[in-house]
Amino acid sequence: MALPQEINIPQKPPMVMVDRLTGVVENVTTTTFLIRDDNIFCENGELREPGLIENMAQTAAAGTGARTGDSSAEAPAGIIGGIRSLKISAFPKTGQEITTRITVLHQVFDATIALGEVFLEDQLIASCELKIFLHR
Repeated sequence: MALPQEINIPQKPPMVMVDRLTGVVENVTTTTFLIRDDNIFCENGELREPGLIENMAQTAAAGTGARTGDSSAEAPAGIIGGIRSLKISAFPKTGQEITTRITVLHQVFDATIALGEVFLEDQLIASCELKIFLHR
């Protein structure tokens, strides 16, 4: 799938937690995000739990937006309905770039179950299963 010039997500600054959509292939979406000093989810120079979870959710939203095929259309808003098996082994520091991969496991109507994985370089630093409900 061709990647849009802009990321199509409903969030606006300062809540934007993705910089680039790097891949959308079937049920897998990947993004990158540079951790900045002024990020609202940073504490003591590290992106904390809420930021990692929000980054995963926004990667899922970017994939949904890209799959609509209309980069001018607003992506549907999503609500995190559940988080399961959250594992965090490291917190990325300001100035570091993370890569996030979302794999859609199941989708029924407006409910999506997805595996979220966050990488720092090639190391998996965070993962969880997200239950996301779309609000159209």
